[in-house]
This record gives sequence, C-alpha cells and structure tokens, in this order.
Amino acid sequence: MRASLQTTLKHTVSGLKGAKREKWVNDYPGQLLITAGQIMWTTECEKGLQECEKGNKLAMRMVKKKQVSMLNKYAEMVRGSLSKLNRNKVVAIITIEVHARDVIDRMIKAGTSALTDFEWGSQLRFYWEKDIDDCMIRQTQSKFLFGYEYQGNNGRLVITPLTDRCYMTLTTALHLKRGGNPLGPAGTGKTETVKDLGKAIAMYVIVFNCSDGLDYKSLGRMFSGLCQQGAWSCFDEFNRIDIEVLSVVAQQILQILSAVKENAQSLVFEGVHIKLVTSLGIFVTMNPGYA
Repeated sequence: MRASLQTTLKHTVSGLKGAKREKWVNDYPGQLLITAGQIMWTTECEKGLQECEKGNKLAMRMVKKKQVSMLNKYAEMVRGSLSKLNRNKVVAIITIEVHARDVIDRMIKAGTSALTDFEWGSQLRFYWEKDIDDCMIRQTQSKFLFGYEYQGNNGRLVITPLTDRCYMTLTTALHLKRGGNPLGPAGTGKTETVKDLGKAIAMYVIVFNCSDGLDYKSLGRMFSGLCQQGAWSCFDEFNRIDIEVLSVVAQQILQILSAVKENAQSLVFEGVHIKLVTSLGIFVTMNPGYA
C-alpha cells in the first residue's frame, strides 16, 4: 500500500506541471492532491524568497497573486457541477490552500526576504527530494519522511495561527524524541490538532479515551502494539487515570522513548522482546477540569 502511494504521489506531483486543475483533481486521489499542492506551494515560496534575496522586492507579491488566482479557479470548480467525490477533494484542497495564502500574506507583512527567516522556517514545508526519491517534510529543525498511511478522501481542519504553533511544538517534540501534551478545556480541538498533524504527515493516529478504570497492563499492551506498528497515539484525558497507574505508565513511556532515542531496532518491554519502529509518537491530552 505504501509503495503504491509513493509511486502515485510522484505521478501526482509531476502531473501538476502544465495540467489543467480540473483534470488534475479528477485524475488523482484527494490525499495526494493536497500533499502535491503543498510541495508545489513550498517550491513557489522558496523561488519567491530567493528572488527577494536578489533584491526583487515584489517577488512574494507575485507568488500571492498566483496563489489567489489558483484559489479562484478552485472556487469556480466548487460552484460548478462536481461529483460528490470531487467536491470533497476540492473542499479539502481549498481549506489547505487558503492557509497557504494566509502564510504568504503574513510573510509579506512581516517583510520576510530570506529562506533563513523564522517566519518561513516555522512553516510545515513539503519537499520532493530527488536524491532519495521521496517526500520530506520540514519544520524548524525537525524533518520527517512522509508516512504514506492511506487516509482516504477525508476532510481537513481549518488551520489557524494557533494550530500552526501547536504543530511547531509537536514536530519539535518528535524531533527531540519526546512526546507531546496539548492541554486545555474540553472542545477546543486538542485531539483534532494531533489527528490533523497526522493527516498532514500521513501517519496512522490511534485515539484512545482514558478512564479511571485503566490499569498499567492494558496500557502496556497498547504501548507494545504502538512500538511494533510505528503509529502515533493520542491518549485523551490522560489525567483521569489513577495516580498509582500513572507512575508506572511514566516509566513505560520513558523506556520506549529512551529506546527510540538510541535508534534501537527492538526492546524488552514488560518482559517480552518486541521490535521497535522508531516513527512512533506518543501524545497525551489533558483537561484541567478532571484534576
């Protein structure tokens, strides 16, 4: 599945050059259309910033003009007659491309004029690396290979500046081989943010709702599965677990993350020798109302 997605993504990226948007949207899967669009956006922005470095002050405004005209094309497509499948694709693409336009806007207002500027470096950027023939995702100092987990034609979250900051924190945590912990009141989108970052990087995200009935053995079994799968997990309302259980769970997580830091291929976990896929991520969300 992952190999075929990789091949299709390569075709989707090359199919974008010189093709009509309507035909392009019709020909390729929704998930890969979004990624290919983001690869294209990263390339365009970097070209614009390189022009700025050479002294062309209006380069980023030209990039914005291009982005807006593309969004208008998508808006026309939505207003036209589309099949349900293609409509879902275009709505998800517009959601991401509107954020891309906002980022260009912010960079123009902040006077970003170099590839090394933080305003650009802090964005989730997608590259097609020719030397490894794969999609690489970078943000600040972290870099990840695209996960190629098939997501289907699903919708995407509207990305606000706060979402951007959460992404930056979570990707830095993964880069440092740590876990992430979004904290806040109920219904503010902590879990959804983790899930949407998983969608962007194409990782499998398993959401698990914690309760006070959990013991360290059942959580240990879940951690064991995550290690062998290399998936991300999001443990919701983690602070509902009893404090006695939490102390053991903290040791389990520490053992796993230490093995990931050492880039180990396997580890002995809860007395069983298991393989370790180092792409795993452990995220917990907490709700202060339960404390």
